[in-house]
Amino acid sequence: MNQETLRTQHPSTEQAFTVLLSPTRRGARLARLLTVAHLGAWGLPSESAAHIVAELAANASVHGRVQGRDFQLSLAVSGQRLRIEVTDTRGDSVPPGPGAVKAPEDDHAENGRGLLIVEALADHWGVVPGPVPRKTVWAEIDLVR
Repeated sequence: MNQETLRTQHPSTEQAFTVLLSPTRRGARLARLLTVAHLGAWGLPSESAAHIVAELAANASVHGRVQGRDFQLSLAVSGQRLRIEVTDTRGDSVPPGPGAVKAPEDDHAENGRGLLIVEALADHWGVVPGPVPRKTVWAEIDLVR
């Protein structure tokens, strides 16, 4: 007698995407566009994540740029949390961590607010040094609020 076993499988909420991009304005723009596209395909909101990726990718392109070396964008959904990581090859240029970011003294300054935006939009964020010569700036967004 054949018996069929009924298995109840819950769809996995695990999603991941990683890409290497050139440390240029075009690469930073592509990081944002890819984030919006992947989160849309996964059925997730993308507005806050797009702003965070735009800032982190811009920083990787400006402050983390090393000629001939790409930066890496990683998106991962685990449970109800989205983790964004941007890794560049300038481990010697580490930004201030959470709570240590200061606004520019000049109110008319055109830059210097990127990590303040990340701090405002992310539920958690930080900087992980290494492995040499790299560093990773990461941010997490809770998908259920």
